[in-house]
Amino acid sequence: MDASHRQSQTGQTTQTTRQQLRQQVRLKRQALTPHQQEQASKAVLSRFCQLSEVRQSQHVALYLNNDGELDTEPLIEWLWHQNKNVYLPVLHPFSKGHLLFLHYRPETKMHCNRYGIAEPVLDVRLVKPVHELDLICTPLVAFDEQGQRLGMGGGYYDRTLSQWHHNGAGPRPLGLAHDCQQVRHLPAEAWDVPLPAIITPSAHHHW
Repeated sequence: MDASHRQSQTGQTTQTTRQQLRQQVRLKRQALTPHQQEQASKAVLSRFCQLSEVRQSQHVALYLNNDGELDTEPLIEWLWHQNKNVYLPVLHPFSKGHLLFLHYRPETKMHCNRYGIAEPVLDVRLVKPVHELDLICTPLVAFDEQGQRLGMGGGYYDRTLSQWHHNGAGPRPLGLAHDCQQVRHLPAEAWDVPLPAIITPSAHHHW
């Protein structure tokens, strides 16, 4: 067996393992009861609002939860009450695999994107360049003890955070997750961007 074939097999095995982990963890968070979800969201909000990087940020990107993810609505409401600007991700209409971030208010017009996730209707007047954001709260499917993040597989946030990962430029990322989304080790790919901090209901992980 030549080296290229072995490398190909290794890559396929890694992708299979990542997909299996993705499915296993998604089932865990989908199984959480409404009461468990509510308690988890309250606990994360308590940690979130005490973080210095949150308090010092004026322009914060968040996301609307989906697929059993942690409920982000209380975080968004708290940010509004603090007179901070909130932004939501929108699938870029022309640049495949990339995100735009639009200013989000209670009156913002919404629609569902091709993944069935609610996002603001695209209005170029509301777009905030990524480098002008202070903090990006990122969704994730799983994370490990080293801060490696496993997303849904589209690479949207890895691309968004690539500049920060390579040279520290741009907004600092902060992961949000349930405790059940932590695993011991994630097989990483070259394009993966590990997170410097993740909040769960029971802990503030930072690396």
